[in-house]
Amino acid sequence: MSQARVLVVVETVAGEARPAALELFGAGRPLADRLGGDLVALVAGSGVQAVAGLAGTLGADRILVADDPALAEPVVARVARAVETALAAADPELVLLPATTLGRDLAPLLAGRFRAAHLVNCTRIQLEDQAVVATRPVYQDKLLTTVRAPRGRRIFITARSGAFPVPEPQPGRQVSIEPLAVSFTEADQAVTVTRLVEKPKGQTNLESAPVVVVGGRGVGSAENFRLVEELAAAIDGAVGCTRAVSDLGWRPHYEQIGQTGKNVRPKLYLGVGVSGAVQHTVGMRGSDTIVVINRDPNAPLVKMADFAIIGDLFDIVPRLTKRLREVRGKA
Repeated sequence: MSQARVLVVVETVAGEARPAALELFGAGRPLADRLGGDLVALVAGSGVQAVAGLAGTLGADRILVADDPALAEPVVARVARAVETALAAADPELVLLPATTLGRDLAPLLAGRFRAAHLVNCTRIQLEDQAVVATRPVYQDKLLTTVRAPRGRRIFITARSGAFPVPEPQPGRQVSIEPLAVSFTEADQAVTVTRLVEKPKGQTNLESAPVVVVGGRGVGSAENFRLVEELAAAIDGAVGCTRAVSDLGWRPHYEQIGQTGKNVRPKLYLGVGVSGAVQHTVGMRGSDTIVVINRDPNAPLVKMADFAIIGDLFDIVPRLTKRLREVRGKA
């Protein structure tokens, strides 16, 4: 077995991997190859054996599975203890975590404990002889900056959601899967999770949805968002919104896409009444195809779009939804 060079921390929820965590394999596999060592995956959670198998198909050479009821909830102290146990077992040079809410808490905590460097919210990671060099956005993503950490000591890196593609699965890869026993202290168990608030039933996961239909302030009101919902339903898409819409209380925050919301990389992004402020576009610029419905031909998102329909959304969207239902047999 080769020496571990890169450890990816696979965050799970209800026994399933977070989409942002799967993107770590797209970042970690090239780094491990360049370093000439193993890519090790830590799968932490409860009932996560299926995720461990998935990690093997995505490029991990060795998988450590911390499967424990105490890890069922995203409690930072407990997951940190699991990561510390994995670090003792694998001794990697680089540790990659997703820039989720949990990952953003874990990385600085662990970096502080190990007196290690921490590169934050990275969209690109490169290796030099003496340093790890990364690119990260700053000033609400208006600028990109280059950050570096000297090699020779462990480095913690959070990878921005949507910045790295999930590798194509390779079924049949023979990978070592090892149970990892984690010992929790009394302090680790101090937090009690009383409940987790779930999305309403039927709500598609925005971060993994292949089709996302987004409504902006141009939709006009919370009631008018039924037009966006109906259009999304016609093409089996997830509903998203801009920050302005969320701030107005028209839609819940978990549907917000952008700097202070979610990052998405759908095959199709369809924006309805979205002007395209930078705060929003940073969260969807990885979309394969961008279609926009807007009355303003000079709107920033119109200029970004692959296809733009210039006109009144209240005229266009109902007609488009009706036609899509007919074509797809949902009329």
